[in-house]
Amino acid sequence: MSLETPTIKQLEYFVGLAEATSFRRAAERLNISQPTLTAQVYNLEKVLNLTLVERSRSGTTLTPAGRDLLVNARQVIEEMCGLMDQAAMINSGPGGTFRMGVSPTSGPYLLPHILPGLHQAYSSLKLYVRENMPKTLELDLLEGRLDLVLIPKPFDNSSLTSEVLFHEPMQLVIPEDHDLSKLKKIKPHHLRGQTILTLLEQYSSYHQTESLCAELGANIARDYEGSSLDALRQMVMMRMGLTFLPTLYIHSEIHQPQGLNVREVEKIKLYRTHALVWRRNSPNRGFYRQLAELIRSLVKTHLSEVKLIF
Repeated sequence: MSLETPTIKQLEYFVGLAEATSFRRAAERLNISQPTLTAQVYNLEKVLNLTLVERSRSGTTLTPAGRDLLVNARQVIEEMCGLMDQAAMINSGPGGTFRMGVSPTSGPYLLPHILPGLHQAYSSLKLYVRENMPKTLELDLLEGRLDLVLIPKPFDNSSLTSEVLFHEPMQLVIPEDHDLSKLKKIKPHHLRGQTILTLLEQYSSYHQTESLCAELGANIARDYEGSSLDALRQMVMMRMGLTFLPTLYIHSEIHQPQGLNVREVEKIKLYRTHALVWRRNSPNRGFYRQLAELIRSLVKTHLSEVKLIF
């Protein structure tokens, strides 16, 4: 057995090539020359005595061996990054740069209330924040392009773990001249036959709303699904239907006069569960739990007027 082992740099280049699917694109992303990348991948294959990539004019694809080793390569890189982060934390306290994904339906309405507190607690901590759709965030987290994700619903994946932060009620938003606005109390049967607007199916609230509408006899406007919470609000203002919007969004964006009323529906418990999510085997998992506890505390302090559930 050879005593020579792969270097972290070789593994990083291999992962970069696997993601870019071409030597040219990978070299550009890694900010190195293409001959350097080619030589390093060749040296990695020589050390492992395996062919990892198949080269063609159309690009590169991983061999079965390359696919098998890609997950391990990512894990080794993550463990090394975790070692360096842990050493830095021992020397100067929690810090470093972490890549955090957020949902566009929660990040803009939550992050402004917690980021200043995170910076005050961990002055050397830097968060590179990326908004994206839930499925994309899950894939980016699994494949190591993100370190952690702040999402309204924990992912159902055994490779990931999460810490629940709080539960956020969703409230009914209706036009102020709608018949339901005249009622002192809105009860579930009042929604029977009503048109309910919802987000795209990719969002967790879609499925919650769909189940609720089926139970109450309300109708989802399937041809007019909103691409954002703003889009839903604007469609309600145009009298296209009613919708359930999360409390944090309402607190941030709905102010009078807008021609809208925000109401609770008796006996309906509709809410989103916010969680901080990371890879189960992440070397920084201890710090992420500390971070989750701090976020929970900051939300309680700075959003005390919002009816969140802890």
